Amino acid sequence: MSENLPQALDITPIAATPDKLRRAGLRPTRQRLVLGRLLFDSGDRHVTAEQLHAEVAALGEHVSLATVYNTLHQFKRAGLVRELAIEGSKAYFDTNTSNHNHFLLESSGELMDIPGDAIRVEGLPEPPEGMKITHVDVVVRLSKD
Repeated sequence: MSENLPQALDITPIAATPDKLRRAGLRPTRQRLVLGRLLFDSGDRHVTAEQLHAEVAALGEHVSLATVYNTLHQFKRAGLVRELAIEGSKAYFDTNTSNHNHFLLESSGELMDIPGDAIRVEGLPEPPEGMKITHVDVVVRLSKD
């Protein structure tokens, strides 16, 4: 289970989460509110759907893993989270949507932010006609000595 799991989370909707969802064009359903509070009320986070599902279950809430995945993808389409594909099939969702990169601690799978201006990427190819580069994701892998 995630070490960032809030010990006791009051899932009663507070103004910030419903407003954030509405501004993103999403109706604040109970499931979106529960997941949104876990994601957005405790600072920037990197979570997998499985981690978030375990956190919801630990609160005694009943939200299926499929609903967690669907909601995370709705949040992504609404611009509330970024999806990061790590090692092909493992997807992390990042609540910090700014332009930044990541350290990956290989032993635990933990992601940590690298400030946006700390890495410079040079020599990018020209994108195909009618396309533009929107972001370059850099993952710097770390292991303990």
